[in-house]
Amino acid sequence: MWNFSRKFRLSSPTISRLKQQMATSMNMIWRSFTTIEGHRPTIVGKRSVDILHDPWFNKGTAFSMTERDRLDLRGLLPPNVMTSEQQIERFMADLKRLEVQARDGPSDTNALAKWRILNRLHDRNETMYYKVLIANIEEYAPIVYTPTVGLVCQNYSGLFRRPRGMYFSAADRGEMMSMVYNWPAEQVDMIVVTDGSRILGLGDLGVQGIGIAIGKLDLYVAAAGINPQRVLPVMIDVGTNNEKLLNDPLYLGLQEHRLDGEEYLAIIDEFMEAVFTRWPHVIVQFEDFQSKWAFKLLQRYRDEYRMFNDDVQGTAGVAIAGLLGAVRAQGRAMIDFPKQKIVVAGAGSAGIGVLNTARRTMARMLGNNETAYESARSQFWVVDAKGLITEEREDIDPDARPFARKATEISRQGLREGASLVEVVQKVKPDVLLGLSAVGGLFSKEVLEAMKCSTSTRPAIFAMSNPTKNAECIPEEAFSIVGDHIIYASGSPFKDVELGDGKIGHCNQGNNMYLFPGIGLGTLLSGSRVISDGMLQAAAECLAAYMTEEEVHSGIIYPSTSRIRDITKEVAAAVVEEAVKEDLAEGYRDKDARELQKLNRGELGDFVKNNMWSPEYQMLLYKKN
Repeated sequence: MWNFSRKFRLSSPTISRLKQQMATSMNMIWRSFTTIEGHRPTIVGKRSVDILHDPWFNKGTAFSMTERDRLDLRGLLPPNVMTSEQQIERFMADLKRLEVQARDGPSDTNALAKWRILNRLHDRNETMYYKVLIANIEEYAPIVYTPTVGLVCQNYSGLFRRPRGMYFSAADRGEMMSMVYNWPAEQVDMIVVTDGSRILGLGDLGVQGIGIAIGKLDLYVAAAGINPQRVLPVMIDVGTNNEKLLNDPLYLGLQEHRLDGEEYLAIIDEFMEAVFTRWPHVIVQFEDFQSKWAFKLLQRYRDEYRMFNDDVQGTAGVAIAGLLGAVRAQGRAMIDFPKQKIVVAGAGSAGIGVLNTARRTMARMLGNNETAYESARSQFWVVDAKGLITEEREDIDPDARPFARKATEISRQGLREGASLVEVVQKVKPDVLLGLSAVGGLFSKEVLEAMKCSTSTRPAIFAMSNPTKNAECIPEEAFSIVGDHIIYASGSPFKDVELGDGKIGHCNQGNNMYLFPGIGLGTLLSGSRVISDGMLQAAAECLAAYMTEEEVHSGIIYPSTSRIRDITKEVAAAVVEEAVKEDLAEGYRDKDARELQKLNRGELGDFVKNNMWSPEYQMLLYKKN
């Protein structure tokens, strides 16, 4: 044998040449697996039960016999190899059977029972979890996201079973730079971070707010195809002012009052520096920060880091898309948007975010100059807990000041500082009544009766506050009081309303999930250094134009969530296109900025689609560490 080997010993140059050829071939083979996100073999440093206990790699009964031998799994699983479709069929049958049985007492709703079951699947098999979520997105998006996620956050200390994401607290000051290296993923594309101070409309939930970050990232994976191994939910625990949690012995967070001022900013600064030091190209979405910090943090970081605030910018984009859709539903062109009279109930971070974006949109349509901005301002009447906001108000919020009505304007309209919502609607006769107040039932019978006098042929009522109990009105009330000709939209899902004679009152859910996944994915694939107002505007206008004329004329201004992957693809392509136009794009993987410039809109859509992860079982190859 030794002589045989010697006889066929190759010269050093030949060996070098063969190695080079093999390396080239291997690169070609590897590249063929990386053209579409998720379709590539994965090298794992574990075998046997360790694989079965890892939700990122576990396939359960779908491991082939070859893989079972290669990964030392033979005998650890039932012998029948099942397809992923068979696994899902079995899981769905169990889910329907267990929905009621899984309830933990009378306070545990069916929705929360579903969340528990899905969460257990997530713990066992991440690929199958996302396969189920994508295939049933209309049914399960309200479970992993709003409105059920609010209930999950309220009960998170009792529901906590295994950690997801990272927790940075006030006790970690000076340690965050080293802490980020405790996260096992070498690459992170998307972070959703919250401080738990304003979870939906439920107030300060402290560390339990981590649930909203987890839910948002589930939708980034399901809707945008962000690889689940490259997402990171983050909770920044700076204490809580919720007295119930401060006195709850089972609460999982810091039981001390919230930090404020410079101490608070120092914590957020340290976190941002740490995550961008380890992952320079990560995108950070801020979620459910209280209004007093939401705008300040956005302005503090947006020109330096790839970040955005979904409550301020995402909510605004979805609202603008709906408002433009409402204009189309009136049989008018979107360019007529600056003529709309809009009464806004709520001046928190979401309300002000919508106002700023709507004003910019109107001004751009009017010429994008100082006169245009002033003209756009006059189309809004803003009502908060103290009533109509005017320049006569003392200690006016600086963020709301640009929208304060002038004394001469309101006197001509028969209004005054602090006028009630009913009074404002009666006098203004708006085209749109937009609710972002987080006050359930705010659009009372009297307010809705006043909307009957709207000068619009199809008045629009947007009850956008979440969760469901905070909706300003329910669709049945709006259609029965104002009339069946209205456009209705809400933040949480409601069923369509039967109006009689075969007519349907469409309930449009203006859910942020239509935009934030596409904004994140588009930013990632463009390689943009920041997320500009133009990119956000492009996303909103893309969503507004997604609906057909027939759909908007029938009162449908938002698409079905069953189309969320396609919607996200289109929104992401629009974001990439705008980033290229603004010279912000730096490219992604093998596509640099110059190559992105050469792609038309259809080719950009293909580029986006080919980089969206899909939940397919990957070939696993073992390599000893």
